[in-house]
Amino acid sequence: MSIKVRYFASLKESLGRSEDDLEFTGIVTVSDVWHRANAGKAAPNHLLAAVNMEYVDWNSVVSDGDEVAFFPPVTGG
Repeated sequence: MSIKVRYFASLKESLGRSEDDLEFTGIVTVSDVWHRANAGKAAPNHLLAAVNMEYVDWNSVVSDGDEVAFFPPVTGG
C-alpha cells in the first residue's frame, strides 16, 4: 500500500524535508509510519498526527492511499 507522509512547520525544517512517499504491506499504524519514515527515531514530544486532515491517535490504522501528516502543536499569543 502507498502512503503519503507530510511534515509541517518546525518539524519540516528539522527533518530537512516536507514529505515522503512510503510503501507498506499488512496492517500499518500512524506510529509505524513515523518510525519507518524516520529510521526508528523517537518522535518529538507533543507531536500531533492527522490522517486525511483529521486528528488521530498514534495507534490509528492507516489505509492504502491515505495521507499522514505530522506537525508540532500550534501555539499563539
